[in-house]
Amino acid sequence: MDDVEQGPQSLSTARPGALKEQFRTVLRRNHYSRRTEKTYWYWIISFIRFHQNRHPLELHEQDVALFLSHLACNRDITANTQKLALNAVVFLYKRVLDRPLDKIPGIHFATAPRRLPTVFSHEDAMAVIDLLPNPHRLVASLMYGSGLRVTEACRIRLKDLDFSNSLVVVRDGKGGKDRTTLLPPSLREELLAMVRERGDQLRAIPREKRVPVVLPYALDRKYPQAATSVQWQWLFPSTGTCHDDRGRIVQYHLHVTAVQRQVRKALAALDLNYRASCHTFRHTFATELLKQGTDIRTVQELLGHSDLNTTQIYTHLIGQRYAGTVSPLSKSALPVREEMALWQVSTIRSPASRGTGFPGGVPGLVAG
Repeated sequence: MDDVEQGPQSLSTARPGALKEQFRTVLRRNHYSRRTEKTYWYWIISFIRFHQNRHPLELHEQDVALFLSHLACNRDITANTQKLALNAVVFLYKRVLDRPLDKIPGIHFATAPRRLPTVFSHEDAMAVIDLLPNPHRLVASLMYGSGLRVTEACRIRLKDLDFSNSLVVVRDGKGGKDRTTLLPPSLREELLAMVRERGDQLRAIPREKRVPVVLPYALDRKYPQAATSVQWQWLFPSTGTCHDDRGRIVQYHLHVTAVQRQVRKALAALDLNYRASCHTFRHTFATELLKQGTDIRTVQELLGHSDLNTTQIYTHLIGQRYAGTVSPLSKSALPVREEMALWQVSTIRSPASRGTGFPGGVPGLVAG
């Protein structure tokens, strides 16, 4: 997002402190994620700076169109990024300033070419995982074996592992949705040992001396003991502590960037001939299930997709949409020669071929 003109740093005209506080209050009242809050605010500030720090209430639909067209035509951003900027500005006017925008005139959207996701082969996926140190190896194993996003894997709590049913419960995933997915049998014993070890370590510390973990929403006020209980602990905790919004010392989960950094190192060491990332494990999970013949509706549910069309993109990667069609270049010449030999033997024995000099009779005539 560094390709947007930043402009002057002074925002006195736009009163960023009051506007940001109002914006933050609306998002948190509606339980938007912190990542959405950060991303939306980035594009709102970019919009304000593009218009020389004028307050959004002084701007109109044509100013929004000018900003979006600038992003597409002058900054060469992708269509999805441009739509994200539009969503942020629309949210600002509709939900924060209570002045919904009318139809935006003359907007030029960036075109969105259709792209297929990159997937690992099973061998490449395991090779990457084998190069990772712990706990990053287990995080990547869950991304591949359970189809988790990297944020979902890092935010697993001890209570989210259902060993009796071999399930992983994903809480507050993309779109704020919960879902369940597969717990790989090959990880069961290792994860079970981790849970027992974490529980024993925590129980050895008096409750009043334990460092609390971050809880969602107001659960720490509703259940004061939950933040120091075993079941709410992170499966992959951070190595240090930090302060939360209220100034308390708390423990967060392993940071997403730490996993991404280790995966990049492993990919560089393998020197694969295609670009990959943490999300490639999730793509590979879906394609491997479809190769095994798993119903696409089941794959959709495991991935947490709202739209089946999102899941169907993986069928393009495994060739299911072509219904077994074989390229003519891949046809072997041997079966054709064998078929011709069998045809010649059968036609020589045919009465129609006698006295003609042609196997099977005169070409173009049907034996009668």
